[in-house]
Amino acid sequence: MSPLNGARMLGLGVYRPARVVTNDEIAQRVDTSDEWVRSRTGIATRRIADEEETTVAMGAAAAEKALAAAGLTADTIDLVIGATCTSPSQIPGAGPQIAHRIGAGQAGAFDINGACAGFSYAVSTAADMVRAGSVRHVLVVATERLSDYTDWDDRGTCILLADGAGATVIGAAETDEIGPAVWGHDGSRPEVIRVPGYGDNMFRMEGQAVFRWAISLVPTVRQICERAGVAPDELAGIVPHQANLRIVEALAAGIGATNAAVARDVVDSGNTSAASIPLGLARLLDTGVIRRGDPVLLFGFGAGLTYCGQVVRCP
Repeated sequence: MSPLNGARMLGLGVYRPARVVTNDEIAQRVDTSDEWVRSRTGIATRRIADEEETTVAMGAAAAEKALAAAGLTADTIDLVIGATCTSPSQIPGAGPQIAHRIGAGQAGAFDINGACAGFSYAVSTAADMVRAGSVRHVLVVATERLSDYTDWDDRGTCILLADGAGATVIGAAETDEIGPAVWGHDGSRPEVIRVPGYGDNMFRMEGQAVFRWAISLVPTVRQICERAGVAPDELAGIVPHQANLRIVEALAAGIGATNAAVARDVVDSGNTSAASIPLGLARLLDTGVIRRGDPVLLFGFGAGLTYCGQVVRCP
């Protein structure tokens, strides 16, 4: 393999659990309503995994679809990167288990836990490894089963969280189609989004603090465009982490991307952490509002507090 290849997304695949949970169903357990949830989050439904739809199983299903879309087989994959904060165990990670399940027997495998920014961190890592010539094909698999960490009696969080998976194959290319990553963190506030552990494995979040922090990242999103050499009005699409619709729309409006389609997958899928960006990107592609080769801005942000984003060309 020659060094300093370009890198691009070769294929995309997603998995959505079969079970759809409505706001009305949640309202049977906690004091809420469909109107209350929609007005504050934009969410109408979310997908919740059943017993067989594990983090690994969903990730493997999305991975196989990404391989098919890329026209590749598992034995051509040099590395599998799992992007997840809901691995079924601390060790082993999800990446090696997914690699085994899909038959990528010779691939390296590890996990990245960047929470809701995990997909963008993993894409950047994979692209850099391809450019360096360390690998030719990397499978990035973002898979989350947040329902395992949901306190279904906490109205503020149970309305948000959901399950799903998305994957992409990153491969060598003559021209680079994955822009430079812009990333950062505010590690001084780990308590804002957390799963405490030590006997408390439920997701906890300070909603208003998260909203204010996320909105403050508009200049960072503009910087992603600047580093990629793409003006906001040249973007065909924007796929922020699908935290809630108010944040998604505020970030999109803040950078002035007047011609871009904005992913609003959160309305039907809820907040799926690292999986939300590939799920949102896939929906835009499926509806035909963006096409192969279009420039799209990806931006993940969440627990840590940490963020990461880049401009990519659609697979």
